[in-house]
Amino acid sequence: MAFESLSEKIQNVFKGLRGKGRLSEADVKSAMKEVKLALLEADVNFKVVKKFISDVTERAVGTDVLNGLNPAQQVIKVVNEEMVNLLGSESAELEFEPGQAITVIMMAGLQGAGKTTTAAKLAGKLTEKSKKPLLVPMDIYRPAAAKQLEVNAEKVKVDVFHPTITDNVLAIAKESLEFAKKNGNKVVIFDTAGRLHIDEDMMKELREVKENIKVTDTVLVVDAMTGQDAVNVAKTFEDEIGIDGVILTKLDGDTRGGAALSIKAVTGKPILYAGMGEKLSDLEQFYPDRMASRILGMGDVLSFIEKAEANIDKEKALALSKKVKKANFDFDDYLVSMEQMQKMGGLASVLGMMPGLSGKQTDQIMNSIDDKKLIHIKAIIESMTIEERANPKLMSPSRKARLAKGSGVDISEVNRFIKQFNEAQKMMKKMPGLMKRKGKGGKFRFPF
Repeated sequence: MAFESLSEKIQNVFKGLRGKGRLSEADVKSAMKEVKLALLEADVNFKVVKKFISDVTERAVGTDVLNGLNPAQQVIKVVNEEMVNLLGSESAELEFEPGQAITVIMMAGLQGAGKTTTAAKLAGKLTEKSKKPLLVPMDIYRPAAAKQLEVNAEKVKVDVFHPTITDNVLAIAKESLEFAKKNGNKVVIFDTAGRLHIDEDMMKELREVKENIKVTDTVLVVDAMTGQDAVNVAKTFEDEIGIDGVILTKLDGDTRGGAALSIKAVTGKPILYAGMGEKLSDLEQFYPDRMASRILGMGDVLSFIEKAEANIDKEKALALSKKVKKANFDFDDYLVSMEQMQKMGGLASVLGMMPGLSGKQTDQIMNSIDDKKLIHIKAIIESMTIEERANPKLMSPSRKARLAKGSGVDISEVNRFIKQFNEAQKMMKKMPGLMKRKGKGGKFRFPF
């Protein structure tokens, strides 16, 4: 999960601060040294780290903090606020042309950053906002790029342009805009060519498009897993052609976080979206305050609630919530909860938003409940009798053997599932209250 190592190290620094009744200036400076090392190990730009630590230290050693009722919490508050500033203070949006004018979004980036897939993801997001986007393949060097865009466009139910000219980028761009006017597309997304490295031909091609066509948003797509290199790429693109924002891909992977924490400070351009998975729906608007909360172990409850409201069946959630409260959670309920979680992006995505969970705790839960085993789990549950589904205590060795045979899995997998079900039961019983959110129809409760 993104930022896991950085998050754990910073949280350990905070634990050390909380263990002290009063804080001295030396305590704060010692803690900031640890935070500095954690940020540098996360591949955050050195100049960015230096300024961040300086700003935090200057505020944290003030008399209002050190002489306050809870100085440790005050220091954490300062770190959180400065990290939000580092990430961009406020969430940024794409610009759209007024009235009936067509908005042109040019996607740029290096080959392998996930630009073509991200173009389709973005188009899907804009479709939800009734923008009627048109995807335009402008990579004339990679034969498979146009086909990839076409396949993804079909999956997200978005129009894709089929140029009659295939060897001239500017001609394709102009032709696509004429098509968009006739077809009623309000947004045109150019999927430009990527290279293995930045070269003058690439920049010349992009400059030519911008010089001849009014591009509303130039969006750079960068791979978060490349760390400091992603920041260098962003800086070069900003200097050479000018960019309006960045989309970070693979932010759900084992990334150290350096790119996300450095890009805004180095380029002055905001992170617009973050790619959080391989599905075409896995593109999230980037909220600096929510990301800072995740990094500092405070969770991201707002994103969690928004995902839940958009993806889960509220009636099933309410029914399951009542059963959990009564400690009456059975195998059918377990299957429902896992299916609902899958709709929210899977267990890893959900756990990443939960406050108070360290990397190790998340790993422990992930090891006991694997998203990829859902098909086998469903087969095991469907091999049970109605009585067995309703009463988990009936699971005897002979019944487990029958379930293994009926579902076509090894007995060890059945035993593993029963064990993780018991773990889930315990976790459900411990959940304090359940997430609440007032809505038009009153209060919704979400059981995950």
